Amino acid sequence: MIVDSHAYCFEPADSPAGFATAAEHLKWVQYAQAAHHQPAFRLRDRSAGPSEVVAPAGSSPLGDLPDVGLYIDHAAGRVVWEWEGEQYSKHFYPPNLRNCEFTPFSLIGEMDYAGVDWALLHSNPMLGRGSTFLTDCVQRFPLRFKAMAPVDEWRIVTETDAVIEELVTAIETDGLHAIKFNPLHYLVGVEAWDDGRFRPFWETATGLGVPIFFTLSTGSAFGRGYVSDEEQQQGYLSELRILGRWMERYPEAVCSITHGFPWRLFVEHDQILLPDEIWQPFANPNLSLEVCFPVRLGDWFDYPYRQVWPTLEQMVERIGADRLLWGTDMPFQNRFCTYRQSREWIEKECEFLSAEDLQKIMGGTAARILAL
Repeated sequence: MIVDSHAYCFEPADSPAGFATAAEHLKWVQYAQAAHHQPAFRLRDRSAGPSEVVAPAGSSPLGDLPDVGLYIDHAAGRVVWEWEGEQYSKHFYPPNLRNCEFTPFSLIGEMDYAGVDWALLHSNPMLGRGSTFLTDCVQRFPLRFKAMAPVDEWRIVTETDAVIEELVTAIETDGLHAIKFNPLHYLVGVEAWDDGRFRPFWETATGLGVPIFFTLSTGSAFGRGYVSDEEQQQGYLSELRILGRWMERYPEAVCSITHGFPWRLFVEHDQILLPDEIWQPFANPNLSLEVCFPVRLGDWFDYPYRQVWPTLEQMVERIGADRLLWGTDMPFQNRFCTYRQSREWIEKECEFLSAEDLQKIMGGTAARILAL
């Protein structure tokens, strides 16, 4: 059984997609484009350009975004904005997504061609809110999809009861299968997210009996303009310590870290060099880690990603294949490789992996966590 533990389906980028209006959705799209590392380019000649869609540092989740006339080029499937009389874009969304949407039918087509049996659908503010669309995707393909309940992290402190009610509805009424939590600094504010005013939310979330997936950031270093790699590394390790405290409080909770680690911060001379502290949270046997390299490093390393093989081997040694789960960030990984290649670099190239290791990484671990 091949299980992709990290995939997406989403409605057009300029549709409401669960937000009150399409304009509100587009603000999240704009913020996401600003924060992403993909390079901006001028449409006229494809020369490098500024990502002039950045919200003011230290703002609320959306802040006072500058008016850059951002819109979706439906035919080309890309986000476009204007700056000093020129039009710019970047490929955070991969190319060839008409309307910047990715339907469940599109994902199923990709899965069939790549030989993927199941996919776990993730959630992200840029791609929409609420569980309605994700529930519809699962109901259309109940033997191929599981889906995560989205959480409006930025509302937890101020609208605690409402967010809790939405989460319970998504799991117990809509029948979704996991919880996605993005403790990004601009979403949760300056306070630690493991306790305090977050405790009522966590008491409910951990009682729902579903796995919880964390997308960790670099903490207070995230989104502050230029910050050194060392400061960002320390910010990430601080977030891991918060996760460690959270796991001590909820030791029975099954949880996972999405994307693996922030690999770009730890690359030196084409090698990934990880500090010992990064492995400490995995003393908890209920914590797993996603194996996901192409979408994060595909612009630096080419298929078959030889530079990351030693890191994957280290992950097997330090964590165990039974707590590693393959994920792709589909369709976003299509910026750098095909869906089949995202399997093949592991299955065909990493000879240090045993058949049993491959079975666990490519589906067995996710199947266990999701009770497939």
